[in-house]
Amino acid sequence: MRAVIVEDEEFAAKRLGQMVNELAPEIHVETTLNSVESGTQWFSINEQPDLIFLDIQLNDGYGFDILDDLKEHPPVIFTTAYNEFAIRGFKYNGLDYLLKPIVKEDLKKALEKFKKNITRNGNGATENLEHLKQLFHKEYKHRFMVKVGNMFKSFNVGDIAYFKSHEGMIFLYTHMGQHYPIEYTIDQLENILNPIHFFRINRKFMVSVKAVTEIHSYFNSRLLLKILPKEEEQVIVSRERTTNFKRWLDM
Repeated sequence: MRAVIVEDEEFAAKRLGQMVNELAPEIHVETTLNSVESGTQWFSINEQPDLIFLDIQLNDGYGFDILDDLKEHPPVIFTTAYNEFAIRGFKYNGLDYLLKPIVKEDLKKALEKFKKNITRNGNGATENLEHLKQLFHKEYKHRFMVKVGNMFKSFNVGDIAYFKSHEGMIFLYTHMGQHYPIEYTIDQLENILNPIHFFRINRKFMVSVKAVTEIHSYFNSRLLLKILPKEEEQVIVSRERTTNFKRWLDM
């Protein structure tokens, strides 16, 4: 069986190829492509492989752009640096994803799934692909309007350090130390903020990556954070979110 890797990080591509060779020697990685341009060109003149490992976000566009030029395509295993909250709920028939840095056990399961379903992409998988494309092209919120006295003020998302739930209200905290109540819930914020920049660490806090200054181990497999502006209350990453939080910081 033939496979193609589309990945713009040289080390990641080489490591993935080595793991595929180790876990499934019957799958031959025919070539590694590092851009939408090179991918589009290669698929236009070569016979399609049996499997594609496709990085979702490449330096010159989205991996989806390569697939858009194909009338049909073989099974695709997506690779992505996005955290799991960005793609939660999206497990596809005939498709799978690997979160970078790729864990060998995850790759093994994806390959087993592929070998059990060696079929060309059907209508159901196509519909799922469209759903995934919409997710990664999603527009996230850029600004928040807050009331300051009798006036209204707009804050860019980049100005916001974190959000905190307090006494039934949600407060927006800026990097400058200002804080204002907003009419959103933490659940709503989790859906409208870009998960690359913000992470919900527990039921009360959603923090930006820029606000985190220190990370300490805490009892019961949790993490204790120091954030700016300084928060008097302990800022703790819940146990069930610790693994994904580490992956989020490592993207």
